[in-house]
Amino acid sequence: MMAARPDLVPLPYRVVGRTEETPDTAEIVLEPVASALPSFGPGQFAMVYAFGVGDIPLSLSGIDGHRLTHTVRAVGAVSRALYNLRPGRTAGVRGPLGAGWDLLAESGRDLLVVAGGLGLAPLRPLVRDALAAPRRFGRLNVLIGARTPGDLVCARDIDDWREAGARIQVTVDRPDDTWQGDVGVVTALLDRADFDPGNATAFVCGPEVMIRATARELAHRGLDTDRIRISLERTMHCGTGHCGHCQLGPLLLCLDGPVITWTRGEPLLAVREL
Repeated sequence: MMAARPDLVPLPYRVVGRTEETPDTAEIVLEPVASALPSFGPGQFAMVYAFGVGDIPLSLSGIDGHRLTHTVRAVGAVSRALYNLRPGRTAGVRGPLGAGWDLLAESGRDLLVVAGGLGLAPLRPLVRDALAAPRRFGRLNVLIGARTPGDLVCARDIDDWREAGARIQVTVDRPDDTWQGDVGVVTALLDRADFDPGNATAFVCGPEVMIRATARELAHRGLDTDRIRISLERTMHCGTGHCGHCQLGPLLLCLDGPVITWTRGEPLLAVREL
């Protein structure tokens, strides 16, 4: 009998930690109940099951051996059920799925991480890996945009990243009375980012309109479009390229993505979807 493929059959994982990030977003930490899935890489995703409700694709916001961390925003039935899981409860996980951030290929280059909203979560493992090997890379800039100060995810990591040497800038669309930082879109922070366009790689994740604006601005500033990596989101049902729901032109993002270069993504995102 052939062994079950990890991308087709979910394994039970137990919730061992939960932290509320915002009023509708929580970080859940999962450990295998018995057998573990193969190792995940930054930027890859898993199909995560809320038993009795359904499954959704979730990127990894933390990877520690076989311990997996997901940042979940409660916006639908499945995500709400996962958001409400407490330590001791179980979920089903299958993966690893998709193409992730290829950080190993960027030795000696400046790194520019640009995140909008919840897009910071799948970039978090990449930032951690870059900070863990500071001599391998050049300057690390992390530019973060959020709707409001209360919507900022991974907030407790930011001071740690600064202390470790990352250049962090944060902006919000709608400040509150306590906010003393930048206000506006995340692309406005590029003016103060410290990187060499001829020797840098950018990693961009967030709402699609933000991705397009950021990638176009980076290309205008001289960054090679092959060095602009973007993570795209489409409806995913199977995660294995069979259902076709995540098709974007010739690509199936569950297999060919979610991370692709702006060279591949720009002409596809320029086509209006019906």
